[in-house]
Formats: sequence, structure tokens, C-alpha cells
Amino acid sequence: MDNVLVAYFSRAGENYGHGGIIHLEKGNTEILAEAIADDLDAQLFKIEAVNPYPKDYYATTDQAKVELREDARPEISGPLPDMSGIDTIVLGYPNWWGLAPMPVKTFLDSIDTTGIKICPFCTNEGSGLGGSVRDLSRTYPAAKVMAGLSVRGTDAARSCKKAQDWARKSVR
Repeated sequence: MDNVLVAYFSRAGENYGHGGIIHLEKGNTEILAEAIADDLDAQLFKIEAVNPYPKDYYATTDQAKVELREDARPEISGPLPDMSGIDTIVLGYPNWWGLAPMPVKTFLDSIDTTGIKICPFCTNEGSGLGGSVRDLSRTYPAAKVMAGLSVRGTDAARSCKKAQDWARKSVR
């Protein structure tokens, strides 16, 4: 779809799943974002921090907590996607401390969200969407933030069809 962008932040490597630390070759959110973009024939944009998060899972969560407390906007890699003609963003992220990771906000701050429909989905290990949808609505009032989709990260690879069905309904 020419008017849809699938933008996502994801983390491979050490992650939490199945009650402990696991290693992911590809991040859970990335798996779903790729499936959604493929199904919608939409442009795909990976949000990446210029300074990568630590390889250690717990060091990453500590850094994420500091960024959240400081309302930080970590620099992201460019170039940004061409937003001309985009009216819907399917936005994927892991739930970090109940919200979208701060690089997601850096991305949204970098574009004009006026009139944009944001369809958020997140991966997590039981915390659901947390307060992320409410926070996105409050932080980006010029956008229309839709109801989100929560997918357990360890179920991501088995949840692609569910995510694709949700995305098709959400972008209408």
C-alpha cells in the first residue's frame, strides 16, 4: 500500500523469554513488522539507535529505564523514510517499562504526525501494551492513534497471520 509505512524498533540478541534470558537471531518485533509489510505491500522502516544498546539484556533494560526517566530522545540512524503520501503508520515496538522505547519517540518527533493514523503493535512477555497506546495518544495529539495489538514475543513467529489480519483491519 502506497500510503502505509510499517516502522518498527526491535532488538535481537539477548532478550527475556520463557522465564529467562534467550538469544534471538532476529528481534520479535522485526519478525512481525516484516510479515505485516509483506502482507500490506507497504514500505518498511527499521528504527535504529545510532548508539546501539548493550548486548547484555539487563544492561539494556537499565539504560531504557534511564532514557524513560529523562524523557530522552536517542539519536536514530537515517535517512528517514519519505513520508510524502503516507497517511498511516503501522508502528511496532517491544514494551519497555510499559511504553514504547525512546528511539520510537525520536522517530515520531522527526516527522510531521499531523493527521497520520498510527496503528501500534508491541511484543512483550506478559505486560501487554502497558500504557504505550495512551502515551502515544498523549504525546502525539495531532495523530490518530488506534487501538493496538499485543503479541507475546515468544509467540511472534507463530503470530504473523494474527498480526497481518489486525494490520489489514487497522489500516482501513
